[in-house]
Amino acid sequence: MQEMMQKRAVELLENGTVDRVLGWSVGDFPYDMTPAVFRSAAEVKDRFVYNDFCAANLSKYLVKECRAGGKILVFLKPCDTYSFNQLMAEHRIKREMIHVIGIECFGKADVDKLKDMGIEGITGISMKDGSYTVSTVYGDTTVKAADAMAERCLSCKSKKHMVYDELIGAEGEVVEDCNRFDMVEKLEAMTPDERYEFWRGELSRCIRCNACRNVCPACTCEKCIFDNPNSGVSQKAAVNSFEENMFHIIRAFHVAGRCTDCGECSRVCPQSIPLHLLNRKFIKDVNTFYGEYQAGEDPAAKPPLGKYEKNDIEPGEAGGANA
Repeated sequence: MQEMMQKRAVELLENGTVDRVLGWSVGDFPYDMTPAVFRSAAEVKDRFVYNDFCAANLSKYLVKECRAGGKILVFLKPCDTYSFNQLMAEHRIKREMIHVIGIECFGKADVDKLKDMGIEGITGISMKDGSYTVSTVYGDTTVKAADAMAERCLSCKSKKHMVYDELIGAEGEVVEDCNRFDMVEKLEAMTPDERYEFWRGELSRCIRCNACRNVCPACTCEKCIFDNPNSGVSQKAAVNSFEENMFHIIRAFHVAGRCTDCGECSRVCPQSIPLHLLNRKFIKDVNTFYGEYQAGEDPAAKPPLGKYEKNDIEPGEAGGANA
């Protein structure tokens, strides 16, 4: 797959179709694949990588790239295309400036799961026949893909691209029963006190690094409220449990109805807080109260929280469109 992607990127750069490429390169560690911009064919040949550690959703980075002008080539996995469409719907990126190549995806590995298995000195990874072969400085180790795959990939909502100009690999289908709300339902079944203690335990680990906000495709405000020096919470760690709760709860409310459930917030959290569960709870509620809706599926569709209809749920009601 990497060779095909590199070859096509070089062709589009050399024939002038695009003037830069948004993809992945190796970061500080061999398993740390980071978004990168390549401005020449030589750079693509030298630094471009694609493997099962390339989990980052590149859509968010297009917001900045579109401001710089020119034509950008971006590689998008199926789940990334939902974020791309949502950004288009919100006029945060310009479609005419972007050449999208959709890439087939079978899921991405979670390096933390591999480390929890005692696998150290990781230098590479490949998948074949449902198993990962993890290369390390001590030799190769084989593990079942399901045991090392990222949670969001285990509950993947779609193998089908919502948008692309060309496709590398086969096109998949939308997954009808992906079980992504299973954990949300477990939380809903808890008592209020149990649920409160669960989230207090998780959110108490937050160090306010802002990684979740910075990576989120739905967080594209020119000036975030949490960067306002007059807010009292600007760029600092929370001083009490109230501030810990409010940062993530307010952020979840800000992306309600717009979150595509890409899972980037949880992926980048250095404290392994399952932040995606807050967003999935809101997605589940939107489906219950307003009818099935998937943000980013159709960039022309109006979001449930952005339109008003006579049969909308009223404040205080516990029912909804599907009740």
